[in-house]
Amino acid sequence: MSTRDMRAPLSRRGFLRAAAAAGAPLVLPGRLFGAVGGVSPSERIVMGMIGVGGQGGYHVQTLCGFPEVQIAAVCDVDAGHRLRAIEKVESSYADRRKAGAFRGCDAYNDFRELLARPDLDAVLIATPDHWHAAISIAAMEAGKDVYVEKPLSLTVRQGREVCAAARRYRRVVQVGSHERSRANARFACELVRNGRIGELKAIRVNMPLDGGQQPVPPQPVTPVPQGLDWDFWLGPAPWAPYTPKRCHFSFRYIMDYSGGEMTDRGAHIMDIGQLGNATDGSGPVEVEGRGWRPTEGLFDTFMRYDFRFRYANGVEMVGSTAGPRGIRFEGTEGWVFVHIHGGNLEADPASLLQQRIGPNDIQLGRSPGHHQDFLDAVRTRGTTMAPVEAGHRTATLCHLANIAMLVGGRLEWDPVAEEFTNSLAANRLLSRPARAPWEV
Repeated sequence: MSTRDMRAPLSRRGFLRAAAAAGAPLVLPGRLFGAVGGVSPSERIVMGMIGVGGQGGYHVQTLCGFPEVQIAAVCDVDAGHRLRAIEKVESSYADRRKAGAFRGCDAYNDFRELLARPDLDAVLIATPDHWHAAISIAAMEAGKDVYVEKPLSLTVRQGREVCAAARRYRRVVQVGSHERSRANARFACELVRNGRIGELKAIRVNMPLDGGQQPVPPQPVTPVPQGLDWDFWLGPAPWAPYTPKRCHFSFRYIMDYSGGEMTDRGAHIMDIGQLGNATDGSGPVEVEGRGWRPTEGLFDTFMRYDFRFRYANGVEMVGSTAGPRGIRFEGTEGWVFVHIHGGNLEADPASLLQQRIGPNDIQLGRSPGHHQDFLDAVRTRGTTMAPVEAGHRTATLCHLANIAMLVGGRLEWDPVAEEFTNSLAANRLLSRPARAPWEV
């Protein structure tokens, strides 16, 4: 399928013109022509939602409130998730119509069928982590702009392939690291980037575990629930028998599908560290870590950890399970702390929080909101607040910390070549085999 020119967003009128020029039959559903109302059909962004349980369900609910968006399709391998998403979309859109009813959102089990639709401008991907890269690349190949949940990828190599696809197909990408869009976080990074805390020396990352993240014993194999396509849920991951705690929310504590707290909250917290350190397009030159993870039972991600990155500019990023959750930038003349989630700031001296960022200072801009920022970029073909390269570099930090704890010792990292220079064992962990046909 050909992709549309990134310099000219496809409108409904543009789609009609392209279809007519190609001799395609103009048999299109009425929902494309203003069925929801509020925004001109030619300006509406038509979206598909892939992965609509948990966080994906939140995105469905949120985007239903944007008049410039029409959710025309949802996809999930769990029929219950699909049903709830369809009900949410149709009830939300029905509330906007005088007729009091709405039908016109389609449901899919297979994301490839959704991506084959020519009427979709963009997709939002909120599947488990092990699916992020494959679906993102397929979506861009199909000419769709992409909002993909963090972390961008399951491995470093996957993340680089997603970046390459975004360049190749000239797609807009927003990574779901929404903490980066908070005004307080951006202000804190401006204080750091403008030298208001003096010379930046250290970045401290606090990632305490939630009470629910605890080791679990071996889980009994149970029948796959009706309506769940278990083989498709596993997708590129190794085959494993179904047990309830293996999927949905708790997948993030199993290495086959995620990276634990490191890639879950770490992708938020270290992302702000990258922004404040002006390393969105790079990374550290050295990493070391030690941690503990269960050796029995279902969960196998690290649940206690201490890690350290050293950057070429001399700054060190140090992380542990200490609290409160957030990130602290330490300089020669003060410090500023950003709380995650919520974004409240603390500083010493406290007067830092009253400082003004002037027109001649480094300014990082303000987001209209993470979803709105993505929609604006789709419309203007601009850059998002959490672009694909920044998302990849942040995910890489998370993966490097896990690799350091798995391998042990001090690892030297080349952020340009994206490989370790002193450990073949660590380099082997930069990618993973995938079940056919889902290789990235």
